[in-house]
Amino acid sequence: MKRLTTLALIAGLCTVVGLFLSSGLEDVAAAVVSAGWGALAVVAARAVAVAWAGLGWFVIFPVAGRPSLAACINLRFVREGINTLLPVATVGGDFIGARLLAKRGIAGGLAGASMFVDMMTQALTQLLFTVAGLGLLIWLAGDGPIVRTVAGGLAIAAPAIGAFYLIQRRAGHRLIQGIVDRFASGREWQALGAVDVLYDNLRRLYGAPLRIVSGIGVHLVGWVIGSLEVYVCLHFMGYSVSFAEAIVIESLAQAVRGAAFAVPGALGAQEGGLIALCALFGIPAEAALALSLVKRLADLLVGVPGLWLWHTQEGRLRREASEPGACAQEEGRTTFRRVGAVPAPATLGPFYSYAPPRGQSAHIEDTTVPELKKCA
Repeated sequence: MKRLTTLALIAGLCTVVGLFLSSGLEDVAAAVVSAGWGALAVVAARAVAVAWAGLGWFVIFPVAGRPSLAACINLRFVREGINTLLPVATVGGDFIGARLLAKRGIAGGLAGASMFVDMMTQALTQLLFTVAGLGLLIWLAGDGPIVRTVAGGLAIAAPAIGAFYLIQRRAGHRLIQGIVDRFASGREWQALGAVDVLYDNLRRLYGAPLRIVSGIGVHLVGWVIGSLEVYVCLHFMGYSVSFAEAIVIESLAQAVRGAAFAVPGALGAQEGGLIALCALFGIPAEAALALSLVKRLADLLVGVPGLWLWHTQEGRLRREASEPGACAQEEGRTTFRRVGAVPAPATLGPFYSYAPPRGQSAHIEDTTVPELKKCA
């Protein structure tokens, strides 16, 4: 996996260098300079969009056991920083966000389930946003190669999202365990609990359709907010695009980024996609590359604070774990409710040593899972 990521990164960098050289470095630099204060407006729009996504995560929680809105927004910036700036798959930050949420006192199964549901609502709304962008493109520019290419991608993406939903509804119990094992390889992840507890919480969250619809609505608005990046930046560079055209560019560019998830930062894919999409509306390649650079500036200025928040929270957790009596304090938080002797749930890996072995009888705890910490 590391080799593939490295090869993808090298290929992306070569593509970016080739695109910039072919478009002329001086022309691209002049276009970036012409953006002026618009670059800061793009950064502000990105920060608002990420915070808004935190609200989308917050609304799917039940009132009982819900974290604070500030916690969801804080950890949403952490997720964004990891997914955008680190050479990991674009879901790596989501698992870390769920683990940190569990460390804040939220039941581990609920934290993990909320992460999967939030990913589901984001994927669904991105699909809807792409469909809207495709419809606007057909209305504005008619049919063409890009329309047919995007339509083909949607034909693949829609069943994939449906499969992801079915996996969360008991169809992929072992697959979910494998995914979490892949990303959660360490004792500190045990706060997310056992897979059976995770699925109990997934049923609990999906059993409240009003909250799911609210999350979908919030994320849809968030995608539209992201279109302000394109609209503002191009206007500052002197290109009068309509907001509908900005939605087309942003929605299809995000679809390209999603398709290139295996490439760190979608290097090359974002630049090539923006060149092709901007050309539809008479915007030259150097301006499209300048737009990509401004977007990457927003990645950096919004992502770095997220990484810093992650660093500070991990440091605080390590200090708390090393304090004398930390284990006793954690045991004091644990609440149990016996519901009878049933087979023990499958664990999320051998490091989840607190779960009984398979095949033995055990008393399952309520959906509230104790938060466990390393102790000196």
